[in-house]
Amino acid sequence: MFSPKVNKDVEQIKTTCPYCGVGCGLTVARDASGIKISGDPDHPANFGRLCSKGSALDETLDLDNRLLHPQVDGRLSDWGTALDTVAQRFSAIIAEHGSDAVAFYASGQMLTEDYYVANKLMKGFIGSANIDTNSRLCMSSAVAAYKRAFGSDTVPCSYEDLERAKLIVLTGSNTAWCHPVIYQRIVRAKRENPDLQVVVIDPRRTATYDSADLHLPLKPGSDAVLFNGLLAWLQQHDEGNTLFTSNHCEGVEEALATAAASAPSVESVAQQCALPVEEVVRFYRLFARTERVVTLYSQGINQSSSGTDKANAIINCHLYTGRLGRPGMGPFSMTGQPNAMGGREVGGLANQLAAHMELDNAQHRALVQRFWNAPRIADRAGLKAVELFEAIEQGKVKALWIMATNPLVSLPAAGRVKAALQKCELVVVSDCMDDTDTIQHAHIRLPALAWGEKSGTVTNSERRISRQRAFLAPPGEAKADWWIVSEVAKRMGFAEQFSWHSPAEIFSEYAKLTAYENNNTRDLDLGGLAELGEQAYDSLKPVQWPIRKGERKGATRLFADGRFYTPSGKARLVAVTPRPPQSVCSTDYPLRLNTGRIRDQWHTMTRSGKAPRLANHLPEPLVTLHPDDAARYQINDGSFAELRSPYGAARLRATVSSEVLPGSLFVPMHWNDRFAAQACINALVAPQVDPVSGQPESKHAVVAIAPLVMAWQGLLISRRRLTIDRNFIWSASRTPSGWCYRLAGESTPDDWARAARAILCSPQQDVGWIEYLDNATNRYRAARLANGRLESCLFVGPQLDDSMQEWLETLFARDQLGDGERLALLSGRAPANAHNGGRIVCACHGVGENDLKAAIAAGAASVEALGIKLKAGTNCGSCVPELKRLLTGAAPV
Repeated sequence: MFSPKVNKDVEQIKTTCPYCGVGCGLTVARDASGIKISGDPDHPANFGRLCSKGSALDETLDLDNRLLHPQVDGRLSDWGTALDTVAQRFSAIIAEHGSDAVAFYASGQMLTEDYYVANKLMKGFIGSANIDTNSRLCMSSAVAAYKRAFGSDTVPCSYEDLERAKLIVLTGSNTAWCHPVIYQRIVRAKRENPDLQVVVIDPRRTATYDSADLHLPLKPGSDAVLFNGLLAWLQQHDEGNTLFTSNHCEGVEEALATAAASAPSVESVAQQCALPVEEVVRFYRLFARTERVVTLYSQGINQSSSGTDKANAIINCHLYTGRLGRPGMGPFSMTGQPNAMGGREVGGLANQLAAHMELDNAQHRALVQRFWNAPRIADRAGLKAVELFEAIEQGKVKALWIMATNPLVSLPAAGRVKAALQKCELVVVSDCMDDTDTIQHAHIRLPALAWGEKSGTVTNSERRISRQRAFLAPPGEAKADWWIVSEVAKRMGFAEQFSWHSPAEIFSEYAKLTAYENNNTRDLDLGGLAELGEQAYDSLKPVQWPIRKGERKGATRLFADGRFYTPSGKARLVAVTPRPPQSVCSTDYPLRLNTGRIRDQWHTMTRSGKAPRLANHLPEPLVTLHPDDAARYQINDGSFAELRSPYGAARLRATVSSEVLPGSLFVPMHWNDRFAAQACINALVAPQVDPVSGQPESKHAVVAIAPLVMAWQGLLISRRRLTIDRNFIWSASRTPSGWCYRLAGESTPDDWARAARAILCSPQQDVGWIEYLDNATNRYRAARLANGRLESCLFVGPQLDDSMQEWLETLFARDQLGDGERLALLSGRAPANAHNGGRIVCACHGVGENDLKAAIAAGAASVEALGIKLKAGTNCGSCVPELKRLLTGAAPV
């Protein structure tokens, strides 16, 4: 078992989770058995709760596939040479082609201090705004909408508003899986306050549906119609707050007129959204008659070519009724990444300056340039994510530095992104991993610190700044991102302005910039934290901004005084004309593809894919389709299908479920070439973007689907990571002993023995080989033993049978196999007394479906009883909807 190298001074430390934007606090402790990670009961974001991913963080700390040493042009290098090379090549391209010929692409996984340094170098010293971030893909439409409405990128709410609300509207957010700790706060609030109502608006019937008093499975893309209809209905029924709108809002009449034109009646809304009229009326009445309303929204709203308008349609309803700035109400955008908010604050987006200042504002540009003592300042917006890679493909951008992200998997039209990187004159990647899809195309690889090794701050979705603290010693030659960028800046001639010695110094400079010539004219002000010093920075407790000079406590919610950051000081209602998705279904591409996250994986799996316990709930990529479509296209549950779009193709196992609407498909976005063959779903997504925010329309690709007939399927378990023939369909997941592969092929090998050896074998002494073949039933079984120890095994048949996986894992834990165990391997049957817990339902406690069914049969008749008997559902609670379905005997939706 890998034992991470712990800082010798660390016994217990408080830090922050590196996954989603909830920003959960963690307590990391060390004892004789190793590192233990638990929820911090004192952190106001989670009060000790963790989701399945956070609970499994201790399984992700190994150094497998870590990038530990600099590499230049495919050869190991020392830091001095690598940094010199980056600086020289960037400088040469700038000298020949200008500053806009280079770009940075950053990440919401970076710490605020890292982001600040990269943004400062690009916008103030290189002089271009060509720095964008993967946060463009998840929340830039929310940013643009807030700025249009409030004059600033200001989230007005706090998590405690969810507990004070009387109505929570969850729209475009599978909160139960994507923000489980927030979802559990809502569930607990509903349990403690029975009058709290929850409305879920989502085309899919997700796990979040479990908490809903009302579910509106609207037609994909019709969100703006629904909320325009709400605004018009509020006006028609005299439910506006005229005192608030007359004193604190502008654009009211235009927004109302446009809403009425697009949604003139409830019947029209119901028809456009494909919803029952009575359900629309029920929602509208709930909103109108409930003072304390929080509307929580996420990627389902943002990832659209009209995402900014959709968010403004939501905000309009809150402004028209005056429902923000007070407890239990407001439009609340939930952020996807741990530090997407921090990146927004320091200017990580190509159309921002630092500290929530604007590139198109001459006073802001002069202020930032003066504060930085910068030789130049970017004076126009840079290239946003999708257009940045298009510019690389066109040869306009010749040098790209990618930091802590994997755009070759996460961006739309991923095949084009790959082609762009292959053409790019200079690709620099600073990352902690050495085997991502993206880093394979890097000319220069720079080893960065990972979570647990780096130190700095992050900001969560409620504007709360928390510390990430190091508890692991830096491995190899890995360095902090801020240090790497600073050292390159020094070599480019900017040593004086990039000579920090610690993250605390960088944070102090950033905090001073937020307060510089502010005078309450900008929302982001950290003046109260600008003089912390090293010791106070190290001990900084979670705090919400703004926290102005002389203050010790931040603001729980904003806009209570009705003053906004527009030139007039009034909030703006934005006239929204709904637009359909840009990609249109056709005869060739008749289905709409929705992409998203699943419960136990994260982004492109570089961290979560390391944890065996996270791999067992959904161990392979799946396409979910409605039973009507399954019948139409002759695709059975558990069979395989090929998806095609104008931009790419994918081959996946199918699952048939009423979770999705007819005509719609759902596929998780996590899998990539490291974890599966032909399953990168963003390769199928069109590079269509919102014209205001530049956010891609990842929820509305159009595709065709066709059945694939497999001649065989197989389960392969190995201690080693294997190279699988790309002609096979395969997916890989971690196990406690190594790796598990699910395989399938359209044709049967002529010689299974030779094919199996090609997959399983590598040169090694004393290799034992046992196998069984039945040509009549197309079944093959083989095991490879090294010195009597099971090294790998393969089971092939007409259908996948993974029921033996748990038993097989017990064999991998043994030093020697007996004759009986070898015979059982060849028979393909586990012993009668072997435990088979079944597919994992509760990842936090490793509880399988078979064990849950047995407990139910033995009398456990409630979720609480299952929790007492098996602990299932007692941690993050995201498995509770599935537990309830098992209790009722219902099929999964």
